[in-house]
Amino acid sequence: MRHDKPRVGLLGLTLEFYEKLVPDLRPDREAWVQRSLIPALAPHAEAVFEGAAWTREQVERQVADFEARGLDAVVVVLPAYAPSLIAAPALARTRLPVIIWNTQELWAVDGGYDDAALLRNHGVHGTQDLCNVLVREQVAFHYVTGHVEDRAAMEELADALHAARAVRYLRNARLGLMGYPFADMGDFGLDTTHLATSLGCRWEPLSVAEFNRRAAAAPAGEVRSLAEQYRHDYDIAPGVTADDLQACARAEIALRAMVAERRLDAYSYQFLAFGDDERTETVPFVAASRLLAEGVGFGGEGDLISAAWSAFLARLQPPASFSEIFTIDFAGDAVLLSHMGECNPAMGRRDRRVRLVRRPAPIVPVRGGQCALVCSFEPGPATWTCLTLGPRQRWRVIAAPACIEDFGPLPQLAVPHSKMRPAGGVRGFLTRYAQAGGPHHAAICFGDARRRISLAARFLGADYLEV
Repeated sequence: MRHDKPRVGLLGLTLEFYEKLVPDLRPDREAWVQRSLIPALAPHAEAVFEGAAWTREQVERQVADFEARGLDAVVVVLPAYAPSLIAAPALARTRLPVIIWNTQELWAVDGGYDDAALLRNHGVHGTQDLCNVLVREQVAFHYVTGHVEDRAAMEELADALHAARAVRYLRNARLGLMGYPFADMGDFGLDTTHLATSLGCRWEPLSVAEFNRRAAAAPAGEVRSLAEQYRHDYDIAPGVTADDLQACARAEIALRAMVAERRLDAYSYQFLAFGDDERTETVPFVAASRLLAEGVGFGGEGDLISAAWSAFLARLQPPASFSEIFTIDFAGDAVLLSHMGECNPAMGRRDRRVRLVRRPAPIVPVRGGQCALVCSFEPGPATWTCLTLGPRQRWRVIAAPACIEDFGPLPQLAVPHSKMRPAGGVRGFLTRYAQAGGPHHAAICFGDARRRISLAARFLGADYLEV
């Protein structure tokens, strides 16, 4: 999985009046942007700067160009004062996330401050003008104040840039659904028209029959090679046969081909649908886990929302995994995370090899056995998060800080599993999560991703709740 830097358009705004009054000011300020701001952004983003704009027409051309280039965000800076209405109309229309960086060249106002310093460092009140108009028009944006030498400000700006990149990815995500949503699971029910018009995600159906045809036609050499890769990469549990490994390989070859040909960013399958086709040899639990490790999102039981969100989180703060809370550990003030067989093995603890096991009993009737990769997440800080629909069809983002415990994998369990201790205690977390409308499918990543997630929610126009 590639983790490219965000690509952003740097929109520098100045005042048309200064073109006549102080004609040397704009070239001087453009040189400062090139000399200072772009190098300061370089560790965090690739910036496109086309020179300062001082008319509405120039701003609109630049923003249209940023969109045409497929950039991830518009970063607005004011090298000198500029009035709001040259930029507000274009910023109100664009689908690109808007970040306003309130910065200047001068670090300190001291006894040497003069007219030249004033002219070169008076963009702040222009940002206030602009933000007032954007707030009036309910345009989502993030505002960062800070000098290039302010480390905290640059970290906040970097988080905003990564959030913008992940949001743009989500808005363009292609999703696939194999089978049908699990009956009566209402928390991931959705209007796919609303999904497309509000988030921008598109989806298409996937056929179990096609999956089985592709698995049956998988080239024998590729099957043998992939089965050998399993033997190399994982601890193969007793009871797993050569036939089991080859069945997993055929399933992975089939699923990968469907994902690749449709250019899917995420997908979901309903495991029961595999049992509806008597040709099904095995359920692709191993394939789903390995695709998660490559950043391809997954959602269980036909849940397109959690599939999209796990893919989003894999771009925001990789690596990430789909997961679900299964059992409360009251004694340990924690919860057990698990699912039938889907988990990101790249998040498995580093001191254990991931086991490839055969489930003792098939979850649906298929012709062969059913294998899964069993691992427990690496202990340490983590963030639990989900995307869901709230009242009046408003998107809602929920996040919670947590810690992955030093627990597992247990030899007797044939499913991936980890223990997570929520910050603030399990009782309060589960109560607040339920009251916030948290669904039973979610995603998890390492570290504290709350600021990035909250920024992404703002760019999406979604409600953000921390529990």
